[in-house]
Amino acid sequence: MTTLLVSQRNFESHVTPTGHPERPDRLRAVDEALSREGFAELKRKDAPYGDLNLASLVHHPDYLEALRQVRPAEGLGRIDEDTFISSGSLDAASTALGAALLALDAVAMGEADNAFCAIRPPGHHAEAERPMGFCLINTVAIAAREAQRKYGAERVAIVDFDVHHGNGTQDIFQADPTVFYASSHQMPLFPGTGAPSETGVGNIVNAALSAHTGKDLMREAYEGRILPELEAFAPDFLFISAGFDADHRDPLAQLDWVPDDFSWLTGKLMDIANRRCGGRIVSLLEGGYDRQGLADGASAHVRRLMGKGASSL
Repeated sequence: MTTLLVSQRNFESHVTPTGHPERPDRLRAVDEALSREGFAELKRKDAPYGDLNLASLVHHPDYLEALRQVRPAEGLGRIDEDTFISSGSLDAASTALGAALLALDAVAMGEADNAFCAIRPPGHHAEAERPMGFCLINTVAIAAREAQRKYGAERVAIVDFDVHHGNGTQDIFQADPTVFYASSHQMPLFPGTGAPSETGVGNIVNAALSAHTGKDLMREAYEGRILPELEAFAPDFLFISAGFDADHRDPLAQLDWVPDDFSWLTGKLMDIANRRCGGRIVSLLEGGYDRQGLADGASAHVRRLMGKGASSL
């Protein structure tokens, strides 16, 4: 089993206000965790710059120009209450996209079995016409479209286990039967979308979980609904929006997951990918706002991608 880790060396280029949950220290925590001895077998690459013009695959044609217009020459620009842009933010967004596209190429060409991209800013809240929720461009959505455009994937699946619903990814694909989107998330919680009744054209599956329900209801939601529907969709390629803010220590949510829950879920997704799409998985970091929780969750996720079984954390 060959797992590719794509790291983003310019992650500090995207600046947020002091005390903001989505801060550069998040990537430092992940980098440190995945530098430990147990991850020596990872195949490692640095993210190149990606072509931000590919945003037009999923965003409004004027979307990127609007971001450029609001980007300040220095200091911080504020897009909404929670979402900021600095002079270097689009550089960071470009390498986040470059990481996803490099991982896609490596997995599609058989250079790696699967891949994890340690990137920021996150992307799954960015809608077709609106950046929001810490997110500037929807990286996983662009990568999914590129899998279709470049590699001819007829059916692409995205599974999102971030504790917040990926309203942006759902917004982009809700009328497209060639892309399956499934999300487990705490509800009620930001952004307020993701009710089970939101099903798109039969391609959207939302599992809304109540606070403090822990692993039992999560596993029931996946085994009872999300995993069977993913299996039936039979994707040619599987992307994961990997947020680790369901961790019990996270300050923004209360789902109380532990590292073994992320490992269990990763293993279940790998089982389906092995049966349906030759094991092809590209996982992109989304949220996770407790430094230790993020490090432990990402470690458990990557260990399982590497085929090392359940987390020993």
